[in-house]
Amino acid sequence: MKFLDQAKIYVRSGDGGAGCLSFRREKFIEFGGPDGGDGGRGGDVWIECVDGLNTLIDYRFQQHFKAKKGGYGMGKNRAGGKGDDVVLKVPAGTEVLDEEGETVIADLTEVGQKIRFLKGGNGGFGNAHFQTSTNQAPRRANPGQEGEERWIWLRLKLIADAGLVGLPNAGKSTFLAATTAAKPKIADYPFTTLHPGLGVVRVDGREFVLADIPGLIEGAHEGVGIGDRFLAHIERCRVLLHLVDGTSEHAGKTYKTVRKELELYGAGLEDKPEIVALSKADALDPDQLKQQVARLQRAARKKPLVLSASTGEGVTQALRALAHIIDESRGEDEAQEVQEAWRP
Repeated sequence: MKFLDQAKIYVRSGDGGAGCLSFRREKFIEFGGPDGGDGGRGGDVWIECVDGLNTLIDYRFQQHFKAKKGGYGMGKNRAGGKGDDVVLKVPAGTEVLDEEGETVIADLTEVGQKIRFLKGGNGGFGNAHFQTSTNQAPRRANPGQEGEERWIWLRLKLIADAGLVGLPNAGKSTFLAATTAAKPKIADYPFTTLHPGLGVVRVDGREFVLADIPGLIEGAHEGVGIGDRFLAHIERCRVLLHLVDGTSEHAGKTYKTVRKELELYGAGLEDKPEIVALSKADALDPDQLKQQVARLQRAARKKPLVLSASTGEGVTQALRALAHIIDESRGEDEAQEVQEAWRP
């Protein structure tokens, strides 16, 4: 199954059914009067967040979704039936945006959330509705109201507690594979991840979700390489683990390149808590390791961790540091929720 995190679709709610113009025609009933029923209501368009989905691939080959029209009213005061609804099922973390792709209309972050996005048209009144003391035989019936329609964007932002950032071949996929049950592509030749990946990390009896995104290169904000669009998948993360390739020419410059792209992307990524780590330590001799750590410490203005995902060196220490920041962030969120819910 291919990963798809953005889709443009057309949605339309159902038209209301027309009211009926009818009169009683039974034998021996001299003045039967009007008996035209009302039209049925058009179907609604709902968007529901469900479990078991992690991509928007369902909207790759079908872009038009239309709810059914309401049934027509009939004689003998029979009302038309309501049109069938359309339910768009999306994974957790999906944003609904307007046609321009700028204004966020809804943000579905929890499984079970369901919103009525478009309301179906009301059914028209039949002629029985217009009967009055001065108009015993009305010869009018209303057509149903038209449904609503619009183009929208669905944009998926993966929900993870921690995110991995760095240049291509910094060891992000190797770290994800070493700490979770995820199986990203790993090989002994240089290439970059093309699709984000998720994995559940377990450390010291605690669990959190770790996200791996494609690597950033200089100029990604201008569309160089595969661009920086995938950074949206770490916007919801509580902490970032910045992996810097120890075998690179200059660890400090490598770190600054990625930080610059994060700042140019915006969305608060540059302000998120960050843990800096020098990866691939097993490929360096002691002198090279000492030199790269010093360069990285000057650039990041903090002491970096040293790790090797292939040998396991420093991995547990990095996971514990991530878990500590995540626990603190969760505690702050819970305290804020309690404070907002409290009323004197």
